[in-house]
Amino acid sequence: MQIYVDADACPVVRQVERTAEKYGINVTLLCDTNHVLQSDYSEVKIIGAGADAVDFALINMCRKGDIVVTQDYGVAAMALGRGAAAIHQSGRWYTDENISQLLMERHLAKQARRASSKNHLKGPAKRTREDDERFLESFEKLVQKMQPM
Repeated sequence: MQIYVDADACPVVRQVERTAEKYGINVTLLCDTNHVLQSDYSEVKIIGAGADAVDFALINMCRKGDIVVTQDYGVAAMALGRGAAAIHQSGRWYTDENISQLLMERHLAKQARRASSKNHLKGPAKRTREDDERFLESFEKLVQKMQPM
């Protein structure tokens, strides 16, 4: 098992690394040239800038039984298609049962934005300690579930 993190602006990298280290799992952080990261635990792969370059690199690397951490529903859908597990930075697991609905909601929201004159959305609420704890609990459960028997 390997953990791949779509690490561009990902707020849970340290939680992922701590959990992975606890279970002895390798982590690869993927980022573009605009978000260069450093890590004492994870392998960092800097992917050339370009629309979706990190996403495609991550999907090409992940395999059945791996875990992908991403906030991108499209990346999550492709990871599930490859037999990997996927989790959002909120701690929500992406599943075959919920991914179609999430993709449809994303599509409808994009259509609504195009139809209105508002092109700039308010960003997400400031991340709290509770958000981090919720992610950590959910992520650890996913790691335990994915452990080979």
